[in-house]
Amino acid sequence: MNLRGTVRADRPLVVLAVGEEARYLPPELPVLLTGMGKVNAASAVAAVLAAGPRPALLLNLGTAGALRPGLAGIHEVATVLQHDLDTDLLRTLTGETYGAPLSLAAEGAVLATGDTFVADDAQRDRLAQRADLVDMEGYAVAWAAAQAGVPCRLVKQVSDEAGDGAARTWQESVDACARDLADWAARHLA
Repeated sequence: MNLRGTVRADRPLVVLAVGEEARYLPPELPVLLTGMGKVNAASAVAAVLAAGPRPALLLNLGTAGALRPGLAGIHEVATVLQHDLDTDLLRTLTGETYGAPLSLAAEGAVLATGDTFVADDAQRDRLAQRADLVDMEGYAVAWAAAQAGVPCRLVKQVSDEAGDGAARTWQESVDACARDLADWAARHLA
């Protein structure tokens, strides 16, 4: 976890997984780098929110894999779910719901979050039955924000097609994605 800048109640806190994605964000924005994966994201966000003050908004920017052909560019997330947690089975076993999908916006993409970098055509095709995009932190950020009562937005830039070769494509595209995310932030956080 790495917090750059000062969290204030009158401005957003921008949350990203890794420095490569935050490279071009303006230095005046407070930025939290959580590390990759759901545990890192949830624990970093929870720690910052517990320390206070709480920001006006948690804005999770980052890269995501496209689960459907033709998806490119920047997408705001309407719904986020965990693709690696069997919510239905856990409900059957315990009678409790763990990890239900979270609604964030009226319109936008469906994001599947899990602790796997999806780089396999078969896995991508299975996930495409439930979602448009895939990442490794979005659900955890949204969940931690909801637990603390802080508004949250997820905005993702497509970096790859979440299939064979996605790891190489992510490495090749992350710099351009970081520029696009910084441009989006400059336009929407002014």
